[in-house]
Amino acid sequence: MKVLVTVASKHGATAEIGQAIADHLSGAGHEVDLRPPKEVHDLHGVDAAVVGSAVYAGHWVKSARKLIDRMGGELAGRPVWVFSSGPVGDPLQPTDESVDAAAALAVTRAREHRIFPGRIDTHRLQFGERVIVRSLRAAVGDFRDWDAVARWAASIDAQLRAG
Repeated sequence: MKVLVTVASKHGATAEIGQAIADHLSGAGHEVDLRPPKEVHDLHGVDAAVVGSAVYAGHWVKSARKLIDRMGGELAGRPVWVFSSGPVGDPLQPTDESVDAAAALAVTRAREHRIFPGRIDTHRLQFGERVIVRSLRAAVGDFRDWDAVARWAASIDAQLRAG
């Protein structure tokens, strides 16, 4: 089965989650097409899709939102899974779901939306972003749960195999 994995990532942490999902699906025998949303122009030959985005200030990255606007209806014709990455800290904050994720679920008729913790690496942030992180007292560090990512990828594989 050919699976498109497309992920919008500003500083690379969410892209690494997408890569882990793609690697798992590929290792399970699926043909995986991993590319950023800006490079998705058609779904020719795509049997299923995983769409993900980093979340900033409650919103998906612009390229992911544009992909849903551009191709959401076409994605709805195949199995789709959606994920967001962003909460950080212990306990994870923020706890709210992205408005854009809810819209992506509705438009694509995605089977599931999963929220994964993210990473804040101040060395990768621009000056203004560092100021915001400091002013909000956001937790800095890598909070991604690679076991949860692997379990979710395995569940996608199981669903694809089940038809």
